[in-house]
Amino acid sequence: MSLPLYMDVHVPLAITRGLRRRGVEVLTSQQDDTAQLPDDQLLKRAAQLGRILFTRDQDLLAEAAKCLRSGTPFATVIFARQLEVSIGQCITDLEIIAKSATPEEVMNQVVYLPL
Repeated sequence: MSLPLYMDVHVPLAITRGLRRRGVEVLTSQQDDTAQLPDDQLLKRAAQLGRILFTRDQDLLAEAAKCLRSGTPFATVIFARQLEVSIGQCITDLEIIAKSATPEEVMNQVVYLPL
């Protein structure tokens, strides 16, 4: 069993497809009809769904930092820089996280890729 992931609008479809081929449960913001949500609301939505939020958007890091400072619970954010982490590396690292972490280990954190 793997932890479910939530992809924001900035994540290439190739990452989502690669993860699904490896048996990872993935929901995109486009599928969830949240592609236009502001970052703070997208972070809340991922938490409501019990999913880890993957992004390549630095603005979401600022929202996660606000939650950390205020002590507000939030869905873990996994971040990879667009020009520094390849699609293949994102798929590999996200699969490792999804298949090896427990729900308790992935709350209220920011994780940077590559691992």
